[in-house]
Amino acid sequence: MVSQPRPSLGILNLERGARPDAMLPEPLPGSLMNPATYDFPVIAETVKGAWADKVIRGDPVLEAAYIAAASRLVKRGAVAISSNCGFSIRHQVPVAASVNVPVTLSSLLLVPSLLRQLPRSAKLAVVTADSTHCGHDLIGIEDMAERMRVVIGGIEGGKFWQNEMKRPPPVTEVADIEADVSACVLRLRDTHPEIAAILFECTGFPLVAPAIRRSTGLPIYDITTLCRMTLASVS
Repeated sequence: MVSQPRPSLGILNLERGARPDAMLPEPLPGSLMNPATYDFPVIAETVKGAWADKVIRGDPVLEAAYIAAASRLVKRGAVAISSNCGFSIRHQVPVAASVNVPVTLSSLLLVPSLLRQLPRSAKLAVVTADSTHCGHDLIGIEDMAERMRVVIGGIEGGKFWQNEMKRPPPVTEVADIEADVSACVLRLRDTHPEIAAILFECTGFPLVAPAIRRSTGLPIYDITTLCRMTLASVS
C-alpha cells in the first residue's frame, strides 16, 4: 500500500544557500516554520533563485519557480500554501491560479480587512523589511482616503536587513530583530499617533510580535495570524 502524504502547511521558502538540512537552524518558537506555531505539520520547498534581495525588489522571472515549488508542495500533501517573504505577494495571483488549495503568500493580504476593523479616524501601521520597495501597489487599497490610513515603515539598513541581503544570509539574533522593529515602530508612532494596530509584512517579525505587543499595547498581526486562520478553515 502506498502511504498518503500527510496534510501539512506548505511554505515557499527563499533561497538560503547550498547548506544541508542538518546545518539549518531549528525553527524558533513562534516562527513561521515551527509546527508548534499552528499545532500542524509544516513542509517547505525552496523557490529556485528566490534570494531575498530579488524577491524584495520584485523579479517577474521568479514566477515560474514559485508555481513549480507550489505544485511540489501540493504533491507532498500541502492543504494550504504560504511563503517565507511577504514580498511574495507579487506572485499571489499566478500561484493561487496554479493549485487547488488556499494560497496566502503574504500578511499584506490582511490590510483591507484590518482597516475595516478600525475606526475611520485610526491608522494601520505596516512594518516591513524594506519600505523603499513596499509601496501602496502591494497593499491592495485603491481608494485614496483609505490609503491615507495606511502608514508604512521599514527596517532597511538595520542588522536584520543587512544579513538578509547576503548570499547566503547569516542567522540574525532575535534581540537584533527586536531592536530594529522597535525603533521602526517608535518612529511611526511618533509621527502618526493615530496608529491603532500594526501589521508585520516580514516573515521574520513574528519572533518579536509578543515583545512589541507588550511594549505598545496594540494588536499585532503577521503571517502566522493569516496561516492559522487559513488552516482553521481546512483542517
